[in-house]
Amino acid sequence: MNELLKLLENDAKLTPDMLAAMLDKDTGDIKAMIDGYEKDGTIAGYNALIDWEKTDREYVTALIELKVTPQRELGFDRVAERIYNYPEVQSLYLMSGGFDLCVVIEGKTMREVALFVAEKLATMESVISTATHFVLRKYKDKGIIMKRGSVDLRSELSDGL
Repeated sequence: MNELLKLLENDAKLTPDMLAAMLDKDTGDIKAMIDGYEKDGTIAGYNALIDWEKTDREYVTALIELKVTPQRELGFDRVAERIYNYPEVQSLYLMSGGFDLCVVIEGKTMREVALFVAEKLATMESVISTATHFVLRKYKDKGIIMKRGSVDLRSELSDGL
């Protein structure tokens, strides 16, 4: 039931009773559906979306584009598996366009991210090239608008160059 999944994706705090009322279904049926989705991996997990800029946690997020040589008979899967097993990797996507993979990582500093790219990603024999982009501010993440004042950090950065 796609509608149930959409509701959970938008708000994982909805209880089975709430979902049943919204979908005009029996609570037991909703619980059984959720259990089934969890067991078959359709529901892969539940996460809270945190606006870390409102906390004292210091970290940087980087998007790293990779050009890679796919492995014979395994394509990109084996390379992707090696990459997604690093704990720094938050997300990994196979892409169309100029790069093959997009890796999203978090680190305490830009230097830490740069070292991860230089020592772990760039040294993999399948990796042809990398391009690292640092996230300066999140305006919208996973469909949620991160509310704060509108300052263009790009202009602040160019002033210092």
